[in-house]
Amino acid sequence: MSDREPVRQDGLAVSGGKGAGRDVGKDAGKRSRGLDRAFEILEFLRRRRQPLRPNEIAAEMGGPRSSVYELVNLLLRHGMLEYSGGDGRVFLGRRLYFLGTAYSARFDLMRESAALLQRLAEETRETAQMCMLDGNKYTVAMMREGLRPFRISSDVGETVPIPWTASGRLLVGHMSDEEILAFIPPEDFVLPNGRLLEPAQFIAEARRAGQDGFFTFNSTVENFTYCFAVPVYQADSACIATLCLVTPREDGLRHRDAYLGRLLAAAGELSEQLGYSPGGAAPARQGAAPGGARP
Repeated sequence: MSDREPVRQDGLAVSGGKGAGRDVGKDAGKRSRGLDRAFEILEFLRRRRQPLRPNEIAAEMGGPRSSVYELVNLLLRHGMLEYSGGDGRVFLGRRLYFLGTAYSARFDLMRESAALLQRLAEETRETAQMCMLDGNKYTVAMMREGLRPFRISSDVGETVPIPWTASGRLLVGHMSDEEILAFIPPEDFVLPNGRLLEPAQFIAEARRAGQDGFFTFNSTVENFTYCFAVPVYQADSACIATLCLVTPREDGLRHRDAYLGRLLAAAGELSEQLGYSPGGAAPARQGAAPGGARP
């Protein structure tokens, strides 16, 4: 009888002698860490938005150079990265675009939001956005610029701290106070002007926004702009996204009621398509407090 271990096509022993289980677990752990690092490389390049050499990626990410080179080559072979800009620089590959288009074709929120944003931009002449959480940050997922000669725009996909935004008050509204404080890094409560937004004030504003069904304020990032945000709810009553308008401050204040009305109607349409019923139970909130333009 042979004492060799049966081996699967991927090279791992499926059973056998002393230490076999420990070796399989170790290999699985290494693969898991490699996948994590590969996703970190893709996310890093998305955030940097420019081609970089593998040694630059390793240095800025703080990862082992040898493993970063190995993973970059693997991602290149699979089309997830492409050479761009010369000197061995790499950037996100076209295969990611094809994956994104497949995702967009199946994800109703993105497709339906595009039509609603176009309608909002045409009706109000202001910049309309659909915004979401990206990890523990806020991002503009989709945007349609307004028709006025002076246009306000943001970089789609750029991430910024949640407390800087009107949408942030709505996007974390389903969390308890403790969950919000654990979710948002403490340094993100420091606004662009250096002033500290007290976490208790942010939580109180989030609770008020949840009760009102919207949040508006003068932008903390861009001077002379006014931001509107209304929630898009999914079936479980959690706010999955926001529809927003970013306007010149005087125009936003002058047309506040009209703009809010159009936003609320559009967000209501989108929420209904996602299975939300206004009469349904609101998400539980424990310990609720009383009472760029980055919408």
